[in-house]
Amino acid sequence: MARLLKHKRGLSHVVTTLIILVVAVLLTSVVTYYATNMTMTRTRQEEVRITKQHIWVNSTGAVAGFKIHNMGGRDVLVEKIEVRGVEDSWSSVYYYRDPSGAELIGDMKITSPTKLSGTSVTLYGRTYNRSSRNIPLASGGVLFIYVKNPSNIDLTDLGTACSITVFTLNAQYIVETIVGSLTQQ
Repeated sequence: MARLLKHKRGLSHVVTTLIILVVAVLLTSVVTYYATNMTMTRTRQEEVRITKQHIWVNSTGAVAGFKIHNMGGRDVLVEKIEVRGVEDSWSSVYYYRDPSGAELIGDMKITSPTKLSGTSVTLYGRTYNRSSRNIPLASGGVLFIYVKNPSNIDLTDLGTACSITVFTLNAQYIVETIVGSLTQQ
């Protein structure tokens, strides 16, 4: 028996060390690949830009207007809109889904909140629909949105900075604008 054990040889220390190093490098590579994949998937999930933001006010009420452009590679769901930190009900939100993604010619100026009434309204040759629930927005899509009579904007807010916040499933997007006068034309 002693003779059998003398002739049995194990791996050398150099070979054992190399095997351990190769296994460690492979495990590290797998973990790095997984982390990078998760990070890149999450960052490409959505990218929303809010532009043309305005809030106007006069003695008859206020209107907030802005453009949302989904620049990301995935569709998003607009779940909530806040003006100056207060959520607005969907019944006060009017939207136009622009199929071409074209720029609005001119500004989104509106002359009176009373023009936003009923289930749809035509402004600048576009039909805006009143929303009743969350608004889906496809990748590359554009929405033009008006919020009728945000509850916490009045004449005393003229000239002050106010925020408009759009909430999606994964993020919130905040822009600020100065409250301007809503003049009759």
